[in-house]
Amino acid sequence: MKVLMLSSSRYGDYDYLAYATSWIEAHLNDVQEALFIPYAGVTLGWEAYTQKVQEAIPDVKITGIHQVEDPKLAVKQAKAILVGGGNTFNLLHLLQEHDLIDEIKHKVEQDTPYIGWSAGSNICGISIRTTNDMPIVEPRTFNALNFVNAQLNPHYTDYVAPNHHGETRDERLAEFCTLNPSTPVLAIREGSALEIVNNKLFLKGDLDGFVFASDSKIAITNEQDLSEYL
Repeated sequence: MKVLMLSSSRYGDYDYLAYATSWIEAHLNDVQEALFIPYAGVTLGWEAYTQKVQEAIPDVKITGIHQVEDPKLAVKQAKAILVGGGNTFNLLHLLQEHDLIDEIKHKVEQDTPYIGWSAGSNICGISIRTTNDMPIVEPRTFNALNFVNAQLNPHYTDYVAPNHHGETRDERLAEFCTLNPSTPVLAIREGSALEIVNNKLFLKGDLDGFVFASDSKIAITNEQDLSEYL
């Protein structure tokens, strides 16, 4: 599989997807066309969302899956698959409604490049139970693409705002690990990514990520081999 899981679409002062341009280009290699799945977009219309991605990746022809008559056939014929961020529950719900989960898994298992960001990365784990999003719609199941044999938590932060008295991200992830002690969570900060290539899983970017498992929190670093989670 060739899977690039970006924590976010933006990082710092960079334009949309700009911080990850070199990663995206290297991951796509010579691919000139890509199918974009905008289903996580709720307040942003899918046509506008697709155009936004096209502007961010101008050297690749981007087709939105909503623009085709047969979404399943479009997945089968895709040269690459891009899945954008937004609401993870809505994304998974619509992938299930269009019966695309198995189609995407099969296509990616055939080495079709996959790039996701935010929600599009969240669905690469076992399930979406460690998303940061509100459940604005109810999917049939939380089970996801399972490219990684772990949970994912994009946009990870350990920042705590002054006078904030709600649970921190670490506390929320600890709750998951308490009830699911055998299921690790890979938490990645904005500006970083996880990549699967040549049957290896690595962290990309200058910022450390973390593995939450049972009652532990272990730092992971740039280019660290995380293949045990495949």
